[in-house]
Amino acid sequence: MTDPLVTLENLTVRFDERPVVDQVNLKIHRGDIITIIGPNGAGKTTLIKAVLGIQKVSEGLVSLKKNLVIGYVPQHLTLEATLPLSVKRFMLLSGRSLTECESALARTGVGHLLHSSVHHLSGGEKQRLLLARALARKPDLLVLDEPAQGVDINGQASLYDLIRQLRDDLNCGVIMISHDLHLVMAATDKVICLNQHVCCSGYPEDISHDPAFIETFGRPVAESLAVYHHHHNHSHDLHGDVVEGRHTECDHAHH
Repeated sequence: MTDPLVTLENLTVRFDERPVVDQVNLKIHRGDIITIIGPNGAGKTTLIKAVLGIQKVSEGLVSLKKNLVIGYVPQHLTLEATLPLSVKRFMLLSGRSLTECESALARTGVGHLLHSSVHHLSGGEKQRLLLARALARKPDLLVLDEPAQGVDINGQASLYDLIRQLRDDLNCGVIMISHDLHLVMAATDKVICLNQHVCCSGYPEDISHDPAFIETFGRPVAESLAVYHHHHNHSHDLHGDVVEGRHTECDHAHH
């Protein structure tokens, strides 16, 4: 069993004494794709920022594997509209060599856009550019905040396919936030339903039957998700260990 890339122990973040993230425990290993879902204001982005070290933690611990390299894909690419910026220049700002940048762009399917203006890219192309910039770092862990934001439905499915493929190629861990529950259920290994605290976590097909999930998202959503099946040639428990049967861990205590 390899050491986890990231360990969260009783992670709590408070804003004005109000817990936005409350007592969250989580381990992320190489090969994991973990998706955080939950309603608006549930603390998802705050949790991600705590992992990245850009959000101060009120209580608990965030432990990172020594020399961990993180590739981060933010939700939006915000640029000054009047600033001329090519894809090549944007990639080189990451401090990587041109060869590394070109290789990363090719990996995400946008190598042909090297000399294009960043301002003229479609939503899907921008997300692939941001993913390429993260990949150029040769990350152990990819952190993705709504990676399919602004991408059309066909592009979303292929983007999630790409994320899975990159996980396999790089043997990295992936933690992402997503609102698109149907795609998440098809694309992820483990789901964490966050509503300040972890109200349930486990495998996608198990989560959809969980009372805490149904309470958070409503029965119609849960029933529509129940038809999705996650195919896996073996099972892991929530610590990444291979087990015979899948399970869900739930904590219905509301803080």
